[in-house]
Amino acid sequence: MVSIKNIVFGIAIFILTISVGVYGISTFLDKSPQYDKVCPPRQILNEEQCVIENGTWTNYSYIPESKPILANERGYCDTYTICQPKFDELNRIHSRKIFFFALPLGIVIIIIGALLFGLESVGSGLMAGGVGIILYGIGSVWPYADDLIKFILSLIGLIIVIGVSYYANNKWKIFKKRK
Repeated sequence: MVSIKNIVFGIAIFILTISVGVYGISTFLDKSPQYDKVCPPRQILNEEQCVIENGTWTNYSYIPESKPILANERGYCDTYTICQPKFDELNRIHSRKIFFFALPLGIVIIIIGALLFGLESVGSGLMAGGVGIILYGIGSVWPYADDLIKFILSLIGLIIVIGVSYYANNKWKIFKKRK
């Protein structure tokens, strides 16, 4: 019979496992790229300066005729079209690092929870936390991966988890028969 106490313990272990995993990955991997450092804000007031900075000048479509217009009120300079691809590439590289660290970590935690802990609340909590860490890793890289990579990695993870599940269930059945 499952007790409420063990369910609460399992949920607490699940949440804390995800927290330790995510913050551990953030601590030990390099920091994620900061948008303001890759694309620092610049005050560009006119089209000539914008062109010098490799930006794209855009005129405002509506300019009131009732007052004198300064150059910087006629439009704006978009310098982010130049640095945005660089930021996206740095973010993609960082997301891949998270994924390739989180996926095996999550699988190892699932295996540890399934094979080493006979106490159901601890094993289940760790296993659920491992799943959460895998989801964290997958979520970070999913926008950048192509469908073939997503398919292959998902299939490998599924095969490992099914194998561990069969092994763990048979292992615990052996111990239960001895009692």
